[in-house]
Amino acid sequence: QVQLVESGGELVQAGGSLRLSCAASGRTFSSYSMGWFRQAPGKEREFVATISGSGPFTHYADSVKGRFTISRDNVKNTVYLQMNRLKLEDTAVYYCAARTGDTSYYTSSYEYWGQGTQVTVSS
Repeated sequence: QVQLVESGGELVQAGGSLRLSCAASGRTFSSYSMGWFRQAPGKEREFVATISGSGPFTHYADSVKGRFTISRDNVKNTVYLQMNRLKLEDTAVYYCAARTGDTSYYTSSYEYWGQGTQVTVSS
C-alpha cells in the first residue's frame, strides 16, 4: 500500500515556474514507477510525465517536453515535477500516481493516486 500526498500547487503568472512535490509512504518507494497527470475542468485526466523506480528513465507528454522535468529522491520518498515557462493551458489539478513495474502513459495502469494539487496559471 502506498499513500501519496502532493503539494506545491498555487497561482502563478504565465512564464513563471513551480515545483510540485509528491511525498510517498512506505518502505519500497524505489520499486514503483511514478507518474504525474493533470486534469483541467471539463477534460479527461491526461498524462504529463513518468519516471522509473531507480530514476534513469523518464518520459514526457509532448505538450510539456522541454519545459517540465520529473525527478525523484528515493531517500526522501518524494517525486518532483519542476514546471518552467508555464502557460495558461497548464492550468489543472495535478496528480501523482504510483505503479509497480515499468513506466506507463496510461492512467488506468496506475494503482495509487494522490488527492491532487491545483495549479493555476494567469495572464
